[in-house]
Amino acid sequence: MAKIQKLGTRLANQIAAGEVVDRPASVLKELIENSLDAKASKIEVEIDAGGTKRVLVRDNGNGIASDDMALALDSHATSKIVELDDLDAVATLGFRGEALASISSVSRLRLMSNATDIASQAWEAISSGREMDVALKPVARPRGTTVEVKDLFFNTPARRKFLRTEKTEYNHLEEVFRRNALAAFDSAFELIHNGKAIYALRACSERLDQEQRLAKLLGQPFIDSALHLVIERDGYQLQGWIAKPEFSRSQADMQYFFVNGRVVKDKIIGHAVRQAYRDVLFHGRQPAFVLYLTLDPADVDVNVHPAKHEVRFRDSRRVHDFIYRNLHKTLADVRPESVLDNAQQGDASSSIAGGWPVNNAAAGSYAQSGLNLGEAANPGYAPFRQGSGGYSSASGDRQHSALQRLFSGSDANGGLDDVASVDGGLDAEQVPPLGYALAQLKGVYILAENIEGLIVVDMHAAHERIIYERMKTAHQESTLQSQPLLVPQSLQVSRKEADCAELHADVFHRLGFALQRMGDESIIVREMPVMLSDANTEQLLRDVIADLLEHGSSERIANSMDDILSTMACHGSVRANRRLTIPEMNALLRDMEATERSGQCNHGRPTWTAMSLAELDKLFLRGR
Repeated sequence: MAKIQKLGTRLANQIAAGEVVDRPASVLKELIENSLDAKASKIEVEIDAGGTKRVLVRDNGNGIASDDMALALDSHATSKIVELDDLDAVATLGFRGEALASISSVSRLRLMSNATDIASQAWEAISSGREMDVALKPVARPRGTTVEVKDLFFNTPARRKFLRTEKTEYNHLEEVFRRNALAAFDSAFELIHNGKAIYALRACSERLDQEQRLAKLLGQPFIDSALHLVIERDGYQLQGWIAKPEFSRSQADMQYFFVNGRVVKDKIIGHAVRQAYRDVLFHGRQPAFVLYLTLDPADVDVNVHPAKHEVRFRDSRRVHDFIYRNLHKTLADVRPESVLDNAQQGDASSSIAGGWPVNNAAAGSYAQSGLNLGEAANPGYAPFRQGSGGYSSASGDRQHSALQRLFSGSDANGGLDDVASVDGGLDAEQVPPLGYALAQLKGVYILAENIEGLIVVDMHAAHERIIYERMKTAHQESTLQSQPLLVPQSLQVSRKEADCAELHADVFHRLGFALQRMGDESIIVREMPVMLSDANTEQLLRDVIADLLEHGSSERIANSMDDILSTMACHGSVRANRRLTIPEMNALLRDMEATERSGQCNHGRPTWTAMSLAELDKLFLRGR
């Protein structure tokens, strides 16, 4: 074995470059972060050949003094920290002093900077991967800094051969640009690739301008479905945008979380967000969000990863609960009314009665053909009572009569004029967000009319969410009521299933079941939850036992209780081909409007959708 010796500066920098620089995107990240730390209000990025030939970053920041130009390219040289205590509250994106030295050791680097307002006071430093060989000369440029990196890894061919195609490397570069543009709204950004302008983003401080930047970087559909939040509590501030569950992704490619302006990927944060979305996302789908957490720099350690991708919180549990609790509440507060209001505000076209935009030529006929069910049917929309398995309401005869007249009219307009003469059109102030039921389609969907147009509801999915939310509330309050069965039901199960039911008798009791083991492979059910009185008892118990067997220990069962309640709610909801009366349908609609997260069922499927009059006009070529 060779004798121990100290590594040369060049080799040490090239080894350090392996931690900081692994592809052109890493170079861009370090250079943009330096520009932001220099308080630049405008950052221009030019890229050639996916960054393998050239990466240039130009800013109008504070600049580097001429005396510090050579030192800026030396290893472990920085102006951002002085002593160890400074690491306890790092407020800058870069602080290690490795970036420029590492980049210059594996590329041909040119650094131009001016720390004054006099253009002739700028200096240029050139380094070509040689050991401490930095040439300085005066140049002319305004205040700010320009860093040009050419021929990355020209002197380390083993590293260069691991670079991918130009398109792949550019995609990584664009993602770095996107992250930094999202991190610093108060700075303008420009991106040019192979001489072609890709982005030109102006600085913005107002929410509307910020959302326009989001739309350019992430696409208009994201911002159309995004919920904005600003929450400040207990020294933490969380703000940003989270997409509604219906805008989900197959990959986690639209998830941006910033801690004190630094984009991070943290397990604690990721788990908190997933938990907040757990009840409303379809299987395997990923949420989309752009969130900013601001806290005391002393409460977060950013010095845990060479590339500064990860952080460590002083009180990770508190951070987790803060993020989860507020995202969970924001998603829970999404009701049909807010969804439809946002849809209205998203289009400034002409509209009727303050509803969805419609074609002017057709507006009159729609107004004449509408049903005024608000006053007629409103008295009958008490919260549903599930006694014999269905919905019930105190009244609904007048509405039913109006619907009969609508569908049985013998005049040329199919009875529309007759109905219009009775009630005179829809009243926007009386009609609830999901409107009033018109009919049931194939025993699966409820068709309803509101002031904007047509509402289609998946009755099983909607009822499943309603029961699930009520069961969660009752379980949390320990008020999940049970009722004795008139005739106790006997179940033949396996010995393993019987052992599980006996072992977790207290869990079944909290869920509203009273079970008694009668033999090695026999169980008797004496009580069931009131909400599930019409469910298939045998199949429901088998599924709950299967969940308990899967989750194992009592602690895991407690953590997975929502999954068990979801299984129970699925069994207790109305099934397909179940015929509902008009009052029952309306009671379901009213309960949806009052239920949290009613836009998705327990499995993340949507429960309802809307078609505006404008969409119907377009479908049938009205007004053309």
